[in-house]
Amino acid sequence: MFAAQTVDTLREKMGAINLSKSVLLFFFVVLSAVYRSSSATGVEANQTVSLVVNASEASAKYIPKTLFGVFFEEINHAGAGGLWAELVNNRGFEAGGPNTPSNIAPWSVIGNESSLIISTERSSRFDRNKIALRMDVLCDHEGSNTCPPGGVGIYNPGFWGMNIEQGKTYKLVLYARSLGPINVSVSLTGSTGSTLATANIVDSDVSNWTKIELTLQAKGTDANSRLQLTTTRKGVVWFDQVSLMPTDTYKGHGFRKDLFEMVKNLKPGFIRFPGGCFVEGEWLRNAFRWKETVGPWEERPGHFGDVWHYWTDDGLGHFEFLQLAEDLEAEPIWVFNNGVSHNDEVDTSSIQPFVQEALDGIEFARGDAKSKWGSIRAAMGHPEPFDLKYVAVGNEDCGKKYYLGNYLEFYSAIQHEYPDIKLISNCDGSSRPLDHPAHIYDYHIYSSADNVFAAAQKFDRVSRTGPKAFVSEYAVHGSDAGTGSLLAALAEAGFLIGLEKNCDAVEMASYAPLFVNTNDRTWNPDAIVFDSSQMYGTPSYWMQHFFKESNGATLLNATLQSNPSNSLIASAISWKDTDNKNHLKIKVVNFGSSSVALQLSIQGLEVNSLQSFGSKKIELTSADVMDENSFQVPNKVVPVSSELDDVGEEMDVVLSPHSFTSIDLLINSNNVGLVGPASYVDKSSYYKDIKMY
Repeated sequence: MFAAQTVDTLREKMGAINLSKSVLLFFFVVLSAVYRSSSATGVEANQTVSLVVNASEASAKYIPKTLFGVFFEEINHAGAGGLWAELVNNRGFEAGGPNTPSNIAPWSVIGNESSLIISTERSSRFDRNKIALRMDVLCDHEGSNTCPPGGVGIYNPGFWGMNIEQGKTYKLVLYARSLGPINVSVSLTGSTGSTLATANIVDSDVSNWTKIELTLQAKGTDANSRLQLTTTRKGVVWFDQVSLMPTDTYKGHGFRKDLFEMVKNLKPGFIRFPGGCFVEGEWLRNAFRWKETVGPWEERPGHFGDVWHYWTDDGLGHFEFLQLAEDLEAEPIWVFNNGVSHNDEVDTSSIQPFVQEALDGIEFARGDAKSKWGSIRAAMGHPEPFDLKYVAVGNEDCGKKYYLGNYLEFYSAIQHEYPDIKLISNCDGSSRPLDHPAHIYDYHIYSSADNVFAAAQKFDRVSRTGPKAFVSEYAVHGSDAGTGSLLAALAEAGFLIGLEKNCDAVEMASYAPLFVNTNDRTWNPDAIVFDSSQMYGTPSYWMQHFFKESNGATLLNATLQSNPSNSLIASAISWKDTDNKNHLKIKVVNFGSSSVALQLSIQGLEVNSLQSFGSKKIELTSADVMDENSFQVPNKVVPVSSELDDVGEEMDVVLSPHSFTSIDLLINSNNVGLVGPASYVDKSSYYKDIKMY
């Protein structure tokens, strides 16, 4: 009986062990399934969604080479004190306009009224900017009224401090005049008073305006430096057109190299310039007029940008914008004033001078080096024409009293002289057909994150037979954006995917604004934040990197299935790199707060044509959807790349909550949908034949 009881007991124990094994096996299967649908970080997915990509040529559409670009506006000191590397602020002492006394700020006086008197006069050698600064020095190097140690004079702090770096050189140009000999000390001085570089201007005869050029080499670094002009000699000295430029600008073209590279790295297909509202002005007298921004920099009068409330010397002018486009290898899109500002307009019967100004501006860009305006371009160092093929007639002016009448005058004249140029209308043609001829129409959107994300479908049902859209200004704005949040970037990413999927109806798109000097945050948010010495990209800047291979690529059919919350949007493209290798790029925005198990199926490829080596996953996300980058933590929200394992036609990828994910696959095959411009029918000239009004 004892033995029988022992056997029964053993059987019970064995049964319990088998049951435990079954339970363990069950949990192992469940955990394996969970692991399979998890990312490398081990995040458990809350829902499962399928994405089917058809990589065959039959489903493909050509993406214009211009689809994604940049928009530069002189706002937030984007150019003056930013991309344009000039270190002197108000170099001609004319921020108050052509009359005296002028506004010389931020120039300041070194010394007191017993030692010198500073004033402005209309005595410049330059006819278009007559203001010069007069410095009456009352003290001397000896006698009863001795100048203080270091002398008296003036200083310029630049744009919230000049960034002077040890070992670098800086070119100083100024014009001076005096009735007697001069002995002026030029110095770059740090924020603690230390001298970083110095030179003396000694001349016995400057009775006529004299151009003086010096090269200063810095022996120290200070991001908050200033330029000083001082003397200890009694007398009267006049100064005019004082410039200080780093010698290491991009290709010597005057662009601050670090900011230029930030833009260049986006690989923009175009650059729209110079505005924006900057082109219009609050009043026409303060609008950007291109003819006043070309020729020698000393002769440019500058102007007060009354929309964004600051003076520009216009060193960054019409020529420099065209040069910038060429340096970026981007199509230039020139926006010109059409006789309309925010507060006044030119009647269509009087618009011809503005029309001629636009024609002359095109001739400046494209004309032969012997033509009137082309010769001025050639004299500035660019004998070959610039490749200008797009112009925009005004900015946000549709609906104003004289816009349509003025627009038609510009359209007729430009098409007659330059029939290949595409004209961009301010009127939105996405909701109803335009009632006037245009090749492209402009569309702007600034709104909440939800609205911008939802606008991804904006162009789904737009006609494909009329002019195409130019989304020249888009951004999340308001509380959702902060000064550049992840939430804003995700909404914008979803919107851009919508534009990409509608590339047969959308020609171009650009974020706005591009730059902000942190000392002049007139508009938030912006793509690139900087001060005199440093910069960082906001999440919206890094989001745009996900689209830099899209220009000229091939759009593939990508279909999301089982997307109940509509919080996902996806697209797929194929493209070739400079080594002629084929790539498949799949982009997905998860705008929701839950992780998603994405079951990816790629169809239409040759068997085993996807390569694990060189394939990767790139993700833009953060712990908090309102996270931002800053000077202190510039890389808090940036794309993070990781290698992909088990690459194949069927893959499982976990999408983190509030994330933008790119799956970049290297394809060892030519059997992938790649189409070019030849298979794309451009119907944007549809309205050429509409009867002119």
